[in-house]
Amino acid sequence: MVIHEKYGQVEALEDLMPLCFQILRFKLMAWQRKVVRRGEHLQVSLEDHPLQGDDPDPEEAALKRERLEKLAMGLALLGKRCQEIFRLKLLGKGFAEIQGLLGAESLNTVYTWDHRCRKQLLEWMGGQWAS
Repeated sequence: MVIHEKYGQVEALEDLMPLCFQILRFKLMAWQRKVVRRGEHLQVSLEDHPLQGDDPDPEEAALKRERLEKLAMGLALLGKRCQEIFRLKLLGKGFAEIQGLLGAESLNTVYTWDHRCRKQLLEWMGGQWAS
């Protein structure tokens, strides 16, 4: 009805197709101006970026707590030398400093002790550092 009243001068069927495309172009440009005017082109979809709470994921928290318990139990089962090596490494000491503090003959000895301690701890933790 609107097309008939507004574009009454169009009588040939061949003229109808370009007219439809022109109307479509006008509608798209109007829609785009409205989107820019409202700032909708800068908005982020909530489905794409869901809001996250401050609370950690309960499953992740339980897994982390379980890994920490395994680590604490494994560290308690280690020998005194291994515990001392881990303590010194956590204090930021290098292998050369650890060699001097533990009285090892060579640096390679400290490397070997560290490797064996980590391997033993890994076995007690179930064969993997993180699940």
